[in-house]
This record gives sequence, structure tokens and C-alpha cells, in this order.
Amino acid sequence: MATLLFINYVDRGSLSTAAHLVQGDLGLTYTQMGILLSAFSWTYAWTQIPVGWLAERYGAHLILAAGLTLWASATILIGFAHSFAMLLVLRLLLGLGESAGFPGVAKILAAIVPAKGLGTANGIIALGYLSGPVVGTLAGGLLMASFGWRSAFWVFGGLSLLWLLPWSRVGGQVRTAVLASKEESPTWWMILKQPSLWGTSLGLFSSNYVFYFMLAWLPSYLQTERGFSIIDMAWVATSAYMVNALSAFLAGWGVDKYLARGGSANVGYKSVMAVAHVGSVICMLAMALGSPTVALVSLFVYQSLCGASSPGVYAMSEILAGPPASGRWVGIQNSLGNLPGIIAPWLTGYIIQSTGHYTNAFVVAAGVSMLGLIGWIWMVPRLAELDWAKAASGSAARA
Repeated sequence: MATLLFINYVDRGSLSTAAHLVQGDLGLTYTQMGILLSAFSWTYAWTQIPVGWLAERYGAHLILAAGLTLWASATILIGFAHSFAMLLVLRLLLGLGESAGFPGVAKILAAIVPAKGLGTANGIIALGYLSGPVVGTLAGGLLMASFGWRSAFWVFGGLSLLWLLPWSRVGGQVRTAVLASKEESPTWWMILKQPSLWGTSLGLFSSNYVFYFMLAWLPSYLQTERGFSIIDMAWVATSAYMVNALSAFLAGWGVDKYLARGGSANVGYKSVMAVAHVGSVICMLAMALGSPTVALVSLFVYQSLCGASSPGVYAMSEILAGPPASGRWVGIQNSLGNLPGIIAPWLTGYIIQSTGHYTNAFVVAAGVSMLGLIGWIWMVPRLAELDWAKAASGSAARA
């Protein structure tokens, strides 16, 4: 599953790495490029809810395999695109396929991993998907510099399909393990009326606005605003993403160690989230207003904070929802939490087009990051598995 989400992030980030070259080759404006970068999330965000239901109804192992097949095929075809319209359609298909990733993985983890191991498990998963931009940016940058931007999409898409071979061997075991842990499922209404659901959704919205802003525009920012060559950009961005990935694994492992010593999941996860969001605000402002050196240091600090918060994004939801509802919970959370994937790339492109600089885009990202404190800390009153049987009896009594 970590490899699946690694591939997920390599493929979705390829256009960001190629943005500068694609603009020049196809004559696209910053606004058009912003639309293409955000188009992925038009389908990615809105299909999370039905995908979460499908994962619980028909099996997460099948949904993950179908999703990868679709998005890998879209990635390959992007390498043949010669117009804005064709790129737009393929980015929509990419988002549709990749929407299978997190709801399916969350369903499986909640079913087979004990609560006190979810930090490490999600840290391993996060190490996978956060390593995607590391490899994607470096390998993509080197491929594009040597063979043109189209080559990266052909290579990445083709290699992605190889994941289906090992998954075909373990998919049946995953299905058996998930079925063995199956409990009575809560209704949609029981899930939707939980304040914690809206808290984790707002928290993810806040986290993802900054993340998608950086994922979509960091390569272009380093080249156009800070004067890096495509090779230098690839190395700087790759190093920053590597810090992000390693931080995610260490943070997940650290939270589990804290829990093993008798610590509270509520305190452990929420403390990490609070530090990450306050620190992100500072880093965004420093990248907007600081000297080149300050901006570069802030980039790496932000990536370490972003990585540290990553295991909690899904571990908190898996703890709250438990095995019966984790697929739908994460589907709803990801649907709302990935709206920034639509907003941030387009809004950033518009700001750059209007002002000629990235400064205001970083300021907006800092403001949105503050919302995470409300979501993760205040709207999630207590981090513990919800009693769905009690919720069901309460609903029946009122009826």
C-alpha cells in the first residue's frame, strides 16, 4: 500500500515538474497551467465519497487495483497530448483513478492494525506517498532535461502498471483479513453528524491547501522566482521532499512510542498537529518575505513539519471511525479536504499572473494554515474510537 501511494504521488506530481516546459512547448498561460494543475482535484475530490463506499461494499483490494489501472493509463496518454483540452481531460481521468488510494488504504489499515500501531503504520504509508515527489521530481527532472517532458509520463505510467503483479498475490489475503474484522456498519447519517468528522475534514483542508500549493508550484517558484536551473530545482525540491518523507515516518514511530509508554493518543496526535500548523504559518511568511537563504531554510523546515503531521491525518480518522466506517469517513474527509487541490493551483496561478510574483500566494497559504488549529484541536473534542452501537441506539430511541 505504501508503494501504491508512492506511485500515486509520482504520477500526480509529474505535470508540476514539467510545468515550465509544457508552458513553453504548448504556449500556455499561467492561468491555463493553474487550471490544469487543479483539474486533477476536480475529480479526485468529488469521487472520494463514492469510492469510500465502494471500498467498504465490494472490497478495498479491488478498488485499489482498478484505480491504479486507470490513473497509470492516463499518465501514459498525457505524454501524447498536444493541446490544452486533451491535457485537461487526461488530468480529470488521473484524478478519478487516484481517488481510490486513501479511502481504500484507510479501510484496510483500520481493519488490520491495532490503534497503538496506527502511528507507525501511517508513518510507513506516508513515507511511501511523500517519497513520491522525491523520486518524481528528481527522476522526472533528469528525464525531461535529457529526453523532453513527454518521456517522463511514458516511463512513469508504464512502470506504475507493474504494481498490479505483486498486489495480485496479496490482494486475497487482504480481503480475508478485512472480512475477519468486519463489524456492524453505521449509517451515513450517523457518520455525517459527528463533529469530529468535520474537524478532521477542516484540518485536512488546511493542511492540503499549503501542501498542494507547494506541490504544484514549488518547481516553478524555484526556477522563476529564485533563478534555479531545472537540474538545480530538481535537486532542491527532491531534498525538501525527502525531509518531508523521513519526518513522516519518524513522527509516526515517535507517537506510537509515546502511546506504548502510557501516553494519550489525544495529546500525542494533537500536539504534533498544533506545532505543524503554527510552524507552517511562519515558514510561508518567511518564504514570501525573506532573503533567498531564509526562504530556502524555511522550505526545509516546512517540509519537516508537513511530514510530521502526515501520520496523524489518517491515524486520527482511523481511530475515530474504527473498522466499520473508516472507508466512508476518509472518503468524506478526503473529498472536502482535497478541495484545495482545485483552489490552490488555480488561485496561485491567478495571483502570479496578476502580480508577477509569488509573495501574495505564500501569504494566502499562511492564512489558510491557521484553520488547521480549529479543525484538529477544537472540533475533535476527544480522540478515541466512537461507539457506533451507542450512536445507533440513540438514533433509534429518538425515532
